[in-house]
Amino acid sequence: MDWDDLRYFHAVAEVGSLSAAARALAVNHSTVYRRIAAFEEREGVALFDRIDGRYVLTAAGEEMRASSGRIAEEVDTLSRRLSGRDLRLTGTLRVTTTDSLAAEFLGPHIAGFVQTYPGIELELVVDTQHLSLSRRQADVAIRPTSVPPETLIGRRVAELAFAVYGSVDYFEKAGLGGDPRDHAWVGFDDSLAHLPAAKWMRTELAGANILLRGNNLFALSGTVAAGAGLAPLPCFMCDGNPKLRRFDGIDLALGAGLWLLTHEDLRHTARVRAFLDFMYESLERDRDLLEGRRPFGF
Repeated sequence: MDWDDLRYFHAVAEVGSLSAAARALAVNHSTVYRRIAAFEEREGVALFDRIDGRYVLTAAGEEMRASSGRIAEEVDTLSRRLSGRDLRLTGTLRVTTTDSLAAEFLGPHIAGFVQTYPGIELELVVDTQHLSLSRRQADVAIRPTSVPPETLIGRRVAELAFAVYGSVDYFEKAGLGGDPRDHAWVGFDDSLAHLPAAKWMRTELAGANILLRGNNLFALSGTVAAGAGLAPLPCFMCDGNPKLRRFDGIDLALGAGLWLLTHEDLRHTARVRAFLDFMYESLERDRDLLEGRRPFGF
């Protein structure tokens, strides 16, 4: 049995769809379809039932999933350990981060790294869902979090400050202070419910007028800048925006930090070590912006 066949099977079994598996495997949808169909035909067994566009495991598929999971874990462990012995400052380095950090903050820091280490080919994967470093979906994560996963090691760069923002036009009409519950608010949907800012809203703004909820910080900040209401947003996104101002009298001590993370087995890989060290020093120079101390209009 070819490991590649098991790898394709396991990817579909984990997510239940061809398109999501294709993204995880970095191939196209039709490739996954052909590999699964050929695998089932060659083995003479149906591994999936196709139900409403989903790939649902059959009894045989469930049995194979347990075995393929153990094999995948062994292969990933071997891959990490071999990479951990790589002492070359060349090769590919896959870095994952969020869309807001990538677009609003990391550009100059990433540019500085690739100019300093031209032999390292950087792949920047922007994803709001956390890619797995244990499964080698990425080598390094630049991640906002309160508590990093136990499987990862790294360094906390800075506190990631949030403040409550509204548009200049909104504050001209409603004022810069007062009871927060008397204002209109823009909030977070269930996909962002884990954010400390979302938890703060649930605790402090019970019964407040929340006009809309969204799943993307860019969309929320754009809506706030257009005058829809107030929202707790990252200072690094908003403090340089001339359309936005902070709401007076609200101190958000949310406890989230910006972390540089990798898997323990990769910590001695030269290109991983170079990236972590370079980015820590580079990002630390912007600590005031990350922690909300950079003045407006910087």
